[in-house]
Amino acid sequence: MTDLILGQTLCFAGDPLIDGPGAARHAARGGVLVRDGRIAALGEAGALRAAHPQARVTDYGDALISAGFVDAHAHYPQTAIIASWGKRLIDWLNTYTFPEEMRFADPAHAEKIAGRHLDLLIAHGTTTVASYCTIHPESVEAFFAAAEARGMRVLAGKTCMDRNAPEGLRDTAQSAYDDSKALLRRWHGRGRADYVITPRFAPTSTPEQLAALGALWAEHPDCLMQTHLSEQVDEIAWVKSLYPAARDYLDIYETHGLLGPRAVYGHAIHLEPRERARLAETGAALVHCPTSNTFIGSGLFDMAGLAAEGQRIGLATDTGGGSSFSMLRTMAAAYEIAQLRHAALHPSALWWLATQGAARALRIDDRVGNLAVGMEADMVVIDLGSTPAIAQRVAQAGDIWEAVFPTIMMGDDRAVRATWIAGREVSKA
Repeated sequence: MTDLILGQTLCFAGDPLIDGPGAARHAARGGVLVRDGRIAALGEAGALRAAHPQARVTDYGDALISAGFVDAHAHYPQTAIIASWGKRLIDWLNTYTFPEEMRFADPAHAEKIAGRHLDLLIAHGTTTVASYCTIHPESVEAFFAAAEARGMRVLAGKTCMDRNAPEGLRDTAQSAYDDSKALLRRWHGRGRADYVITPRFAPTSTPEQLAALGALWAEHPDCLMQTHLSEQVDEIAWVKSLYPAARDYLDIYETHGLLGPRAVYGHAIHLEPRERARLAETGAALVHCPTSNTFIGSGLFDMAGLAAEGQRIGLATDTGGGSSFSMLRTMAAAYEIAQLRHAALHPSALWWLATQGAARALRIDDRVGNLAVGMEADMVVIDLGSTPAIAQRVAQAGDIWEAVFPTIMMGDDRAVRATWIAGREVSKA
């Protein structure tokens, strides 16, 4: 079956952070032709109707059709503890995260939360996510199986920790290597799944474990490697005490073979000049997690400065440290943080970060994150007047960006009229 999906369309021919709003392409009355789970054509609605009279038509009127949102950094096991009160990073991990993650040794619990997490993402228009699991292989199996059942493109891996974590959440250097390798062999490249080598962060891994995971990555360089970097100043001080010989935080990862073009570092707020230069040189990705950074009090990501350096940047919810499953809310928080750094992010840049930018950070922008011929047909349909407050502002809009920005700042799952995954509509308001 060929589907023709009509509405306003939004895609990108460049990076608005660098090229400005002109990198976006908007059609007030456009269409997306979908065949066999991929985008077969884009264009003006009338021309596509005439060229494909047998296509099944879904007309969303004035709603905005975009690539589905891509969440470049999440912790699905923390779904049930989102919005837990009042802790800094280390206290938050010990008080909320680690007790909850211990429950994922139970396959039934892992299966329940994995399904809940992905269904929440779909309801918010997110079609791809890169997630940390727990140390338990069962948590990885549950996540990939839930995604496979929904047809979602996902990236994930076993979270490895062999120190500074409670008993029951520690593996070893050898078991981290062995478990990760077995899961990688089972899931990497299977359907729409990609395995990600996943040391949690330097404080919870011994040098031996980091080296073991670096060796595994060297054996499988087509995988991504994800971890955390320079999230809070007290974390950085702790890292320096654990690795006194390191030049800086990033040097620990590089020394153990965990820096390269397919590395993805969450947060990256308090970077040293040497780290910034080395990240740009290697082409590693940085993932901005704005609702988490404000909720846990981590700091203000330097979007303008890092983008000007040519850094590869994505956007993410960081649930459950982040306080929302919505990439709309995440865009709003990114705007607010940029304002505090005296740099206003244009709506086109925010939307790009939540779609193509995040996909680019994960090295999958050739498959998802944009409306383009040949891309996988993962899409979100946004009602630009989803609430009375938003609708009254949009009524005065002079262009597409004035119409989109109120939804970025005030929108939630009510704005998501439909979500399409691999060419199939899976959610409708």
